Amino acid sequence: MRKEECFYLGKVVSKYSFRGEVLVKLDTDEPEIYENLESVFVRLSSDNLVPFFIDRCRLHKSALLRIDFEDIKDEAAADSILGAELYLPLEMLPPLTGNKFYYHEVIGFTLMDEKHGDIGTIKAINDQASQVLFEAEKNGKQLLVPVDDDIVVKVDRAKKTIHVSTPEGLIDLYLGHG
Repeated sequence: MRKEECFYLGKVVSKYSFRGEVLVKLDTDEPEIYENLESVFVRLSSDNLVPFFIDRCRLHKSALLRIDFEDIKDEAAADSILGAELYLPLEMLPPLTGNKFYYHEVIGFTLMDEKHGDIGTIKAINDQASQVLFEAEKNGKQLLVPVDDDIVVKVDRAKKTIHVSTPEGLIDLYLGHG
C-alpha cells in the first residue's frame, strides 16, 4: 500500500504492557470510530507501509488507542515500533459533509470567490504555517487563500468547487485585478 493511498491515523507513543501492547496517540476528533480495527499499516522505514494485524484494540482514556498486535508479544518487539506512524486506507475515512473537508479530497477543486469568480484551482493545502492555506493556481500565478470558517462559504463536492469570500485586496495582491 502506498502512503498516498492512505491517511495518517496516529503514532505509537508508548508501551502499555510487558506483553507487547502499545498506546497510539490518534490524530482525530472522533477516536471512538477506530476502536475495533482489524489491521493498520505501520510506517517502518522511509515510506514503506507494512500491514500489521490486530488481536485487540480499544480506547484508552481519551485520544489514545491501546493495541495488541498479532505479531508483537513482548517488550522488545514493542520497542521496535515505538514512534512508528500508523496509516489506514483513504476509503476508511468517514465521509465529511457540509463545509468540512479532508485536505486531500479538495485538491483539484476550483476556488470561486464571491467577488472575483474563478480564482484558481487548488494544487495543495499548506498546513505547515500557523494559518492553513489553500495553494491555488490561476494563469500560472500562485494564490494563497486562508482556510478559515469566515472565508470558506460553501463546499460543493458535486461541482468540485469551494466558494470563498476573501478579504478585501487579497485577490488583487495575487492576480492584479481592480
